[in-house]
Amino acid sequence: MRLLLVSDTHLPRRAKDLPAPVWEAVEAADVVVHAGDWVDAATVHALQRRARRLVGVAGNNDGPDVRALLGETAEVELGGVRVAVVHETGPARGRERRCDAVWAGRADLLVFGHSHVPWDSTTPSGLRLLNPGSPTDRRRMPTFTWTTLTVGGGRVLDVELHHLVPPAR
Repeated sequence: MRLLLVSDTHLPRRAKDLPAPVWEAVEAADVVVHAGDWVDAATVHALQRRARRLVGVAGNNDGPDVRALLGETAEVELGGVRVAVVHETGPARGRERRCDAVWAGRADLLVFGHSHVPWDSTTPSGLRLLNPGSPTDRRRMPTFTWTTLTVGGGRVLDVELHHLVPPAR
């Protein structure tokens, strides 16, 4: 099963639309997972129309229109992998310990956003933590990012962080 992970799209504030390579990844994915900060419900609806399946949560920049559609957490099983999705996990320091305290035994993979900084680590309990960064608001990162991965047989089989270099000014 092919997954696309995105977060912090901030549409239409930071960009007018998702970059074309991200839309291509949406169409290639079996499941799109969005870890919050959509900013408007139109983006939720656009992804619902184009994705085979969408799993998403609301973030701190999402208003009542997005919150009417999505909760603050999501838990699903995909390819035998227990996937949890949240927007924020707090500071990088101590993240593995905090996430283990909440999610160990409940999830195999935790997808999160908020920082716009890609993250890939595994906690002492074996919980995989993935933040895809942002495809539209790179902040202090040199590139825009999103993640694709394959899951099956109860395991994360491969993870790829994708980069899109911003256009020259």
